[in-house]
Order: sequence, then structure tokens, then C-alpha cells
Amino acid sequence: MSLIHETDHGTPPSKATTSVTLRVDGIDVTVPEGTSVMRAAMDAGIKVPKLCATDSLAAFGSCRLCLVEIEGRAGTPASCTTPVAPGMVVSTQTERLKKLRRGVMELYISDHPLDCLTCAANGDCELQDMAGAVGLREVRYGYVGENHLDAAKDESNPYFAFDPAKCIVCSRCVRACEEVQGTFALTIDGRGFESKVAAGMDQPFLDSECVSCGACVQACPTATLMEKSVIDIGQPEHSVVTTCAYCGVGCSFKAEMRGTEVVRMVPYKDGHANHGHSCVKGRFAWGYATHRERILKPMVREKISDPWREVSWAEAIGRVVSEFRRIQAQHGRGAIGGITSSRCTNEETFLIQKLVRAGFGNNNVDTCARVCHSPTGYGLKTTFGTSAGTQDFDSVEHCDVMVVIGANPTDGHPVFASRMKKRLREGAKLIVIDPRRIDMVRMPHVQASHHLPLRPGTNVAVLTALAHVIVTEGLVDEAFVRERCEPDDFAAWAAFVAEERNSPEAVAKISGVPAELIRGAARLYATGGNAAIYYGLGVTEHSQGTTAVMAIANLAMATGNIGRPGVGVNPLRGQNNVQGSCDMGSFPHEYSGYRHVSDDATRAVFETMWGVTLDHEPGLRIPNMLDAAVDGSFKGLYIQGEDIVQSDPDTQHVVAGFKAMECVVVQDLFLNETANFAHVFLPGSSFLEKDGTFTNAERRINRVRKVMPPRNGLADWEITVAIAHAMGVAGMDYTHPSQIMDEIARTTPTFTGVSYDKLDAVGSVQWPCNEAAPQGTPVMHAGGFVRGRGRFIITEYVPTDERTGPRFPLLLTSGRILSQYNVGAQTRRTANVMWHDQDLLEIHPHDAEQRGVRDGDWVRLASRVGATTLRAKVTDRVAPGVVYTTFHHPLTQTNVVTTQYSDWATDCPEYKVTAVQVTPSNGPSDWQREYRELSVQNTRIAADAAE
Repeated sequence: MSLIHETDHGTPPSKATTSVTLRVDGIDVTVPEGTSVMRAAMDAGIKVPKLCATDSLAAFGSCRLCLVEIEGRAGTPASCTTPVAPGMVVSTQTERLKKLRRGVMELYISDHPLDCLTCAANGDCELQDMAGAVGLREVRYGYVGENHLDAAKDESNPYFAFDPAKCIVCSRCVRACEEVQGTFALTIDGRGFESKVAAGMDQPFLDSECVSCGACVQACPTATLMEKSVIDIGQPEHSVVTTCAYCGVGCSFKAEMRGTEVVRMVPYKDGHANHGHSCVKGRFAWGYATHRERILKPMVREKISDPWREVSWAEAIGRVVSEFRRIQAQHGRGAIGGITSSRCTNEETFLIQKLVRAGFGNNNVDTCARVCHSPTGYGLKTTFGTSAGTQDFDSVEHCDVMVVIGANPTDGHPVFASRMKKRLREGAKLIVIDPRRIDMVRMPHVQASHHLPLRPGTNVAVLTALAHVIVTEGLVDEAFVRERCEPDDFAAWAAFVAEERNSPEAVAKISGVPAELIRGAARLYATGGNAAIYYGLGVTEHSQGTTAVMAIANLAMATGNIGRPGVGVNPLRGQNNVQGSCDMGSFPHEYSGYRHVSDDATRAVFETMWGVTLDHEPGLRIPNMLDAAVDGSFKGLYIQGEDIVQSDPDTQHVVAGFKAMECVVVQDLFLNETANFAHVFLPGSSFLEKDGTFTNAERRINRVRKVMPPRNGLADWEITVAIAHAMGVAGMDYTHPSQIMDEIARTTPTFTGVSYDKLDAVGSVQWPCNEAAPQGTPVMHAGGFVRGRGRFIITEYVPTDERTGPRFPLLLTSGRILSQYNVGAQTRRTANVMWHDQDLLEIHPHDAEQRGVRDGDWVRLASRVGATTLRAKVTDRVAPGVVYTTFHHPLTQTNVVTTQYSDWATDCPEYKVTAVQVTPSNGPSDWQREYRELSVQNTRIAADAAE
């Protein structure tokens, strides 16, 4: 194995469709019009020396190393900023150029530390490479520059160091922060010899606006910005391309290694989802994989009050199987079930549902995707015919109007958010529909044309009011609707939305959004060109989550914004494999490919493949399992990679359900909150320790590749296979996950063309990938809807049963923050806690003043079902009457206060609307202090096991 080196062409590719032929050093080369001379030379296999140029950034022309001579032109222009022309004759190597380049390099080296042998970038330094490339052998100006060699290092950031003594002021870091990330945190301060890179107002990086995405580190050609892991470990010696295990963007990374130790994660330029960009989590927060709190040996106990006992894999698997068999013998076949994880691979998820259906003999399988995006599946399948988003991420480059509703891309999906911001800086318009003023409402060089700060729970009313404007003002794309949609359904829907009760004026009283804001947003969406809707959990996690998804689909169809680049309905998936876990048949009523268990033909495919008779009745969803456990009829649960106690609503009810079970099996990396109620703990494997695939929010199937052996001895899929073998399940004799994917392809129509060989050859594909679309499907519904004709659905607004009142006058909504991920099991075990070490309650200054609450005070957050305490953050990001918090820290237990209200169609919990009261508090509650003690115990267990 060796390092994967990606070619840097110096400047971005031209998107022109016409070609130009020129001659470079005697070689004819044909390139798109607008291509730089530097890139044309690279296409001809000729490397022009460069320092300030890189193909992820626009040409800059400051370093003066890439000079060339062009026949018929005076001077020596920079090849990076000079576009090609027909018949151009270019020379890249002449005596004149050699002399000029050596002179330039002399100036750089005269003002640069000569510590190459001890420098962390030795062997991976472009300045060092270019000195060799231009033949520098002496420096006439000496080596003691009078500029910045004594400048102090900035090591405030936990992941990288900034050494200004080694800076050559090429501006690549500044440009990367602007062009790629869009944060504008860096600048060049001063002029001439006083020029230097500064973070904000010359602050330490940690105190600046820097979001630690790593774009500056990636762009730096010297050791000025360097990963601390490289400084500590040394240069990597081989790399493996894999896929990030955080959010639903699905970024590709090169895991750069020394032996089995990860040195750094480098965003992969050929990654079709991220194109070489990253965020703080994927780039740097992978240290949890080797954290001291990881459990690496199986453990069992008789009762949850007993101490854990380490056992062999054989004993642990034997305990699981014997207990599950005993429970089924005593309580019936349906008394046990399984839960899949949106953090695990497609293959592992497929195996869990196969184990439940073929081994347990029931359909009691569900997934954590239930509690986030199940309304997406139901809503889009009903309206369009398929349970997924319509576009690829590249589609945003063709977008003229973006609607962001119930999502916070800069925190939840930061790499894609950077692409959105870039398109907005190029002139696209933005509409934000959110109770909170998210960053994208107003940030450097980005400002929303409309922000609709609706009252939590009124999404459907606002979306229908937008439709009212579109219908009553004649903004419907009549031709699209006539050709592509069900006419009777459209007519009924149009009549419904046109009713006065759905007008912006009427809805303003419900939602709190001024009527003119709704009208302006509707007109912009309908008439602004290519319009795309991007939505998140702020749409789906409501009692009308499915209705809201359908309302979004209605808007897209009514305006013809479906079936081509730049438009569409785009759910931003929260976890790395939410889409995949749904695709793989993780719901109790569906097999892989979203086919109902009652369908005889579908069931026959699996019965023939698996050699068993399968149940035709849907099984239990997670909330049904918990209810049945409390009732005494559900006794055993196998949970892979999911922390239900922290992530699911109404924590007290969840805990009651687990306490009533007789055998809870948790398979995870750490002793999470759910493991406190487990009888068997099976240590899981991280994404770095397994092979498989993830499917991201754009339906892109990406390879996950093992970069180190499983520290626990077994990958997650191997654990499930071991349980299946012990239970006597046939057809589970896999030796590699590629064989599981082959089975998925044989049984799932949208995956029939997917194989590891294809993924290794082309990088990734988007389903459907089959005979009709052998290379995958970037844009869905291009020629027609999957269901035939698009179906408009009437979206009657039904207020949630969760109401405010004198006791609970505020509405709580929740979300995520950039540095943390989901329930924080991974990110809390990294240096990311430096940015966010506790959940905070955002409260409007008016509400805070009424309650005597000051910024930083402890407050009690209480609802009808429970209470917790946390610190307050007084801010006008939330409207009066609304409070907001995150759910990353188990000490907060945010879901202690959320209720059991859920979506009418899918049981997706209504996390985003909870009536609460906020009062001053003296500090953490008794149960929070007890949790701290339990957390210390779990840490001690992990430490003892490690020893």
C-alpha cells in the first residue's frame, strides 16, 4: 500500500463546451475554452512550478513561479491567470524562465526557516518541492529574513497549529476560507513586509470565527498550518479512501495511516459528495475510535443492577441466543425484536432485518430513522412514488432560489452548506422558514431575501399559504401540471388551497408570520427561476411531519420545480446512513426497497432466497415495542448502534419499557445510556474498522473501507452473523460484506446494478442503479414520476395536541450544533467539547427578563412529562415565546421533557413542539448528579477493561 496522490491541476476546470487547441513545449493539447495555460500544460503532462495556485481555488497569480513565455507576446505572464487561446504557442522551460523562477525562490527561502529535517512537513512541503523543481542551489540574500521568523506559534486550536514563521503569504488559506468554506474568518493583515495571515482581528484561531473545517490546512503549501496529529506522529505512509460516519452528506476521505494508526483524514477531491471539502467533525473528530472509554470485550450480567462481567464472544453470543429462545418459548414469537442503526452500514442493517425476519420469525424491526425522517419516506412515496430526495448535491450549482425550511445546514450539514453559500454569493436567492434565526439568514456575503419565523408546529399552515398565493395569483406551471400530474387531484388541491382560510392573512394569525412575508416568499419561489427546497428535521419531527412533506411536494409540482438540475425536493438527512437504513428494510412493514411485507410476490423473493416462511403482518415499531414491554408482552431486544434512552422522546417511558424487558442486548462502541438497562453488551466496531457502504442524503452509495483491524476482534456484521449462526439461521455464510451487497442487489430492484466492483471502479452511484439506469440516477423524476403521474395531496392544517397554557407558556424546539453530532457519543469523546461542552437553552431577552434569568444562569426546563436543568443563553436568535436547545449531552437529557405525540402516519416523534416553562434553578437536579456518578462508573469499567 502507498499514499494516494491526487493530481493538482493548478486551477479549476473550465465549464465551457467549446474547445481550444494550443501547443505547450511542442505538444498539442486541446482543452475547453477558458482553461488556464497552467491547467492545459498539466493536461499535456507538463508541470509548471507553482505555490499560490491550486485547483480548488480561483487563480490568484501572486507567487510569480508559474511564469511562461508565449510566442508573440511580451513579458512572462503567470500561467495560472492566463487563459488559453487558439493556436497559442507556450514555452514553460527556457533559460529566462529558469533564472526568474530561481530568483523568486531565493526571495522565499531567504525569509523562511531552514529546519526542513525537523519540520513536520518534511517530505510533504510544496515549498521544498518547488525549490528542487526550479534548481535552487544558493541564496544570494542570506537566510536571515527580517520579517517574521520570530513570530509566535498559535496552538490554540486543538487540531492544528499555526506557525506564522513559516508563512509565505500565498493567501491560499485565506482564499480557501472564502471560496471553499465561505466563513471569511481569515485575512491578510498589513502590507509589504508587514503582510501576515490573521484570524479575524488578529485573534487566536480558537477565539476567531474559524469553524475548523480544515480547508486552510489543506490549502497551505508549507508547515504554516499543520495538523497536530502529523506533528506528533509523523508523515503517513499509506492511505485508504473511505466515507465519513457523521452526517448525511457522506464525504469521502483519504484515511492517511502509519501502520494501523490514523495520522489524519484528508478530504478526497474525487469524492462526489464533498469534492475535497470537509467539516470539523469528519476532518478531525475521529479520535473516538481509539478513546479509552471504548468497550472492547463482551460483557454480561443477570440483572441491570448487577456489575458487568467480561466474557468470551462465544459465551456472550450463547447468552443472547439462549435468552431469546427462552423468551419466545415463554411469551411467544413476537416477544423479541431488533433495532438497526443509521450509523451502521447498509450491509449491517440488512443483516439485522434479515435476522429478525428469518431468525426471530417476526417483523419486529425498526430503526432510529423512524425518529427523524420516516415522514420523508411516506410523504414522497405518496406524492412522487419513491421514498427519497430528488437531486444530487451538484444540482445546487444550477439553483436560482433556495428554500431552507426546518434545517440548519451550516451546523447540521456544513460541507453542503458551503456549496449553498457559494451559490448564494454568485447571485441565487434564499428563503428561510424557521422559528429561529439560523446562521444562513444573515452571515458574511449571504443574506436571506425572506425569513419566515413561524411559530413551531405551524409548518403545514405556512406551506399551504405559500400554495394559496401561487394558485390564486396564477403562478402555477400549468403545462407541467397538465403533462405530469393527476388532473383530478390537482383540481381538488387547487380548490382547497385557494380557500380564504389558507390565505397568508388568515395563516398569519396562526403562524405569527406577516402575510406580506409569505406572499413575497411564494412569489420568489414560483417566479425566481430554478427553485429547490431543502428541509430537515424541523419539517419531519412534528405531528404533521408527513403532511408537511406532502405540502413541500405539492409546491414543487405546482411550480414545475422537479425533474431537472437546480430544483427538487431535498431532505437533508441527519446521520450518515439514515437513507440507507430505510432503503434496507428496517421498518416493520417494509422489506428493502420500500415493499410492503403483505405483498406476496415480494415476500416470495425473500422466502426463496432465505429458505424460510416469512410473516405477512407488519411488526412493532419502537414506540409499540416499549408500550408492549410496559404491558408485559415484549421481553427482548437486540439494538445495534442506537442509544434510544437518550435519543427517543419521553425518556421516563423509554426507561420504564427497558426496565420491564428480560434481555436487552446493546451492540455499541461505548456504554451509552441505553446500556445502563442492558443485560448483554456486545462491543461494536467503528467505521474505520469495517468494510461496507453508506447511502447519503442524495441516494449516493459510497464505499466504507477498513483501515485498521476491529479493535474488539469483530466487525459489526460479523457479530450479527455469529448470532444468526447460533440461532440456526440459514443463508448467512458470508465471508465479506461484498457478498451481502450482492444479496441486496438480487433482492432489491433499485440496487440490482450495485456491486463493490462497480463502486470501486466509478467511486459511487446513486440509486436507482439497475438495467434502466446502469450508472445510477443523479436526478429523479426527469422524464416522469416513478408512480406515473405526480399526486397532489390536500394538506389540512391540524394543530398539534401539545398546547401552551398558563403552566407551560413557552414552546421548546431543538436542533444541533456544528461541533457536536446527534447524541454526542462520538464527538463528546474528542476535542470538539472545547466548542460545546454542555447543552444550552436559548431564550429571548424578553422571556428571560420576565423570569429573572440572566445569561449563563442555571434554569429548570419543565414540561408536562418531565424536567431537566441546564444553563441559559439569552439571545434574540429565538422569538419571544420560543426556547431552543440541543440534545448532544446525556447530562441534560433533553428528551426527559419531550412528549409522546408523534406524526400521524409514521409515529415520528414530535420533538420540535413541546410546551414548557423555564424558571431559575440552583444547579443540576438530583437525577443529574446521580447520572454523573453513573458516568464515572462506566468510565471506570472501560478503563479497567482496557487494562
